[in-house]
Amino acid sequence: MKKVFLGLPVIFILLFSGCSKDNPTSPSGSGELKMYMVDSPAGFDAVFINVTEVDVHSATSDSNGGWFVLNSTPHIYDLLTLRNGISTVLGDSMLAAGHYTQIRLILGAGSNVVINGASYSLTVPSGFQTGVKLNADFDIQANATYQLTLDFNAAKSIIQAGNKYILQPVIRCVANETSGTISGTVLPITASAVVWTVANGDTVSAYADSFSGYFKMMALPAGTYTLNIQASDTTTFKSTMLNNVVVASGQNTDAGTITLSPK
Repeated sequence: MKKVFLGLPVIFILLFSGCSKDNPTSPSGSGELKMYMVDSPAGFDAVFINVTEVDVHSATSDSNGGWFVLNSTPHIYDLLTLRNGISTVLGDSMLAAGHYTQIRLILGAGSNVVINGASYSLTVPSGFQTGVKLNADFDIQANATYQLTLDFNAAKSIIQAGNKYILQPVIRCVANETSGTISGTVLPITASAVVWTVANGDTVSAYADSFSGYFKMMALPAGTYTLNIQASDTTTFKSTMLNNVVVASGQNTDAGTITLSPK
């Protein structure tokens, strides 16, 4: 059995896009919202998430109204395919200009995790009925495009409770205009390395590709980072660190080739 990460997750902002439902009061005009999703490494074979509806709540309305349906087309996402620079577009549409404060995510039957070839249904507390409500704080401006990347941490989102698996989404949400990426190659390939760093208190990680050693860390706020590189077999290869790696907004930083030394 591969390692299952336990513990209570911290819920971050979720955003999707689509069409509108209710009509909360907002400034005239509309802006475009583009939403992408990526995934952090997890010790599973696959994680399938069935998203059936996503709503967003306007700050100008009370809790009983002001919900916009952003995406009502069900879709199953295989989170573990969204690695090393691969992302999926969750939506690309227009929203009324204004301030938004809450997200409501509805998940459907069919969400499951695959471990050592066996599939297990994911229990989603309230996700099938009232939805998972998340606090949000973002502005849509008229005649402007707003882009966000969601980093879904599958490892921390799935909790084992006895013989059940529970999904409580843990997601980083980063504006694309203020973030960048780090890429590189870790050798030897047989090290099967994981690369990780800390961004604003959150751990961001990537697995080196099993065929090339390539990795790419997504949605990193602009700043300076320390990369930690560790082999899956720590008895064979030494871990190492790469300091002062600078990330600029809208750019990729090439960390080059990192070679792990044998013990």
